[in-house]
Amino acid sequence: MNDIDMSGGDPIEPRKKRSGFVWLAGLCLLLLSGLGVSYLTGFGPGVLNEPKAPELSIATSGWRPRKPIELVVMAGEGGGADRLARMVQSVIETHRLSNQPIVVVNKGGESGGEAMRYLKSKAGDPHVLMMTLNSVYTTPLRQPELGLSLEDYTPVARLTEGSFVLWVNAESDIHTVGDYVVAVRAAGPKNWKMGGTGRGQEDSIPTALLEQAYGIEHGYVTYASGGKVAEGLINGEIDATVNTPSEQMAHYMAGKSRPLAAFTANRISVLPDVPTFRELGRDLVYFMQRSVVAAPGIPPEVQAYYQGLLHRGCLTEEWDDYLEKTGLAHTFLPGRPLMTYFLDERERHRELLTSMGEAF
Repeated sequence: MNDIDMSGGDPIEPRKKRSGFVWLAGLCLLLLSGLGVSYLTGFGPGVLNEPKAPELSIATSGWRPRKPIELVVMAGEGGGADRLARMVQSVIETHRLSNQPIVVVNKGGESGGEAMRYLKSKAGDPHVLMMTLNSVYTTPLRQPELGLSLEDYTPVARLTEGSFVLWVNAESDIHTVGDYVVAVRAAGPKNWKMGGTGRGQEDSIPTALLEQAYGIEHGYVTYASGGKVAEGLINGEIDATVNTPSEQMAHYMAGKSRPLAAFTANRISVLPDVPTFRELGRDLVYFMQRSVVAAPGIPPEVQAYYQGLLHRGCLTEEWDDYLEKTGLAHTFLPGRPLMTYFLDERERHRELLTSMGEAF
């Protein structure tokens, strides 16, 4: 992929809605039990991995925050992680789940390294959290000079897993992946522009997999966030994206963008007519996670408080509605199991980047 910087800087199914009785019962269990509620994860942990279903427990905590809570996002405004962080903020505020407000802060520089360095510098501070992207694996691998590692952080909870889709402008003559491959080959990397959020960022990986699978090459235009990438496609600045459904859905519903294929094992419920690359004969499956981690050195009671807080937010109807509309799957995974997941996914991403020509 040739770079141009414009940053200035089986299936994914949402959970079924709960009745009010089920919601209340789940909330009571969490609030009244010392060990809380057991879970089954929604689907498998990331790249080409089989589903697991460990039973998990969320403990309650007597600790409470004493000042506003920062929720740092490893990307700019308008992308999938930013949108989810603001949904978390809204749910907690609407239902008065915390005695202190959540303040969303975007730090997308250095492919998320800015956010990771900031959180690391807040060691022992119980009032700073971070919403992760898959760049939580790739940025430390690709930029070792930053001195960052997954092990630096306190795992709180994975909230969702989601997917990527190949999109073109709705005014394009391209209607299938076959049309797309022909058009990219004819244009060449100097003329065909794929938008993304940066080398090593989560959306650059499915782009690279697409190039490997079809023997094509894109010019690569970097934006500050997935939301800006989506706008770039609609504004005619780029020719294609691999946005998430949450980033493109408003444009798609307005008839301005066209999905060609999904990087999923099975079709996405919000895009039921869009084939998967597997259906088209290419085994391209790539998931991204959205998790919350805290600063290094956080006491267990603080970790438990945030796990309980996030779980209560995940019990709301607003949360269910958001996941359904954006094609995300609820895959809550707290604490130690989350760190195990992180470390496994880091090794899968090391293998992916190596296959793309990176050296570590």
